[in-house]
Formats: sequence, C-alpha cells, structure tokens
Amino acid sequence: MKNPIPNCPFCATDIAAISFYETENFRTIYNRSPILPGHSLLIPKRHFESLLDFSDAELSEIMIHAKQAIQLLLKAFNCKGFNLSLQEKEEAGQSVAHFHLHIIPRKEKDLHKPGDWYPKLIESELIDSEERQKLSHSEMIKMAEFIKKAAKIIRK
Repeated sequence: MKNPIPNCPFCATDIAAISFYETENFRTIYNRSPILPGHSLLIPKRHFESLLDFSDAELSEIMIHAKQAIQLLLKAFNCKGFNLSLQEKEEAGQSVAHFHLHIIPRKEKDLHKPGDWYPKLIESELIDSEERQKLSHSEMIKMAEFIKKAAKIIRK
C-alpha cells in the first residue's frame, strides 16, 4: 500500500485479499455492506480523500479502471445496467475518508422502481446502520474469488 493512513480500512494491509481487479494504482473490492448483489468499490492504492486531489491523468485512469471493473461485474452478476456513485466529504454522506467510487450492477426489477437504489441507502439511515448486512472478511474473499473466476470465463 502506498502512503497508508493508520485506521483507514482502505489502507489496511489485508485489503489486497478482497480485491478482484487491480491495476498499478487502483483496485476494486466487493462492498462489505452491499445494497444489491455485485455492489463494489473502486479505491486508489494511495490514500486520497477527494476526487479533487487526483491529477487529470489519474482521473482518466479511474474511469478506465471503472470500465473494466464494470464489465467484470455485469458478467459475473448477469446484469445489463449499473450505477456509479461518489459521496465527497461527510456532508455528502462519505463514511470513509478515502476516495471510493461505488459501482452497483443493476438488473431489471432488482428494486421496485429503477431509481430507488439511492433512496434505499438513505431510508432508515442504512448507509452506516448496524442493521445493514455486513460481510465477514472471509465472505469478502469468497466474493472476490467468485468475480475473478467469472473474469477468467469472460476472457476465454
């Protein structure tokens, strides 16, 4: 991990074990509390808190990485659509002060109304609620392995 920050969960040394797609500067992990199957997070390997901290070249790399991760997730979870979401700073709902882009694969009728995914996060304060399902580290490793296996099938 480049420039780790103590107590940052995305800077933790064991984060690589739950990654299913990595490039030199970024990785994608399965969300510990997915709101829909496939909900994942794109995170930089270096600690950045804000989108505004990235160079233009890094911003381009984020989107290229996101495109590849999205293709893997759509195939692995048999989806056609997706949502991207970024919460910047606490005022916007960011709960971990390390840049992360939410990737949420979507399929028909996964929610009552297609646009309900964001309200689902905020209703009953589910974003950081203890009631929201939390996967164990071993469950997250299994999800990463599942997606990696799907990636091998995609590339054949």
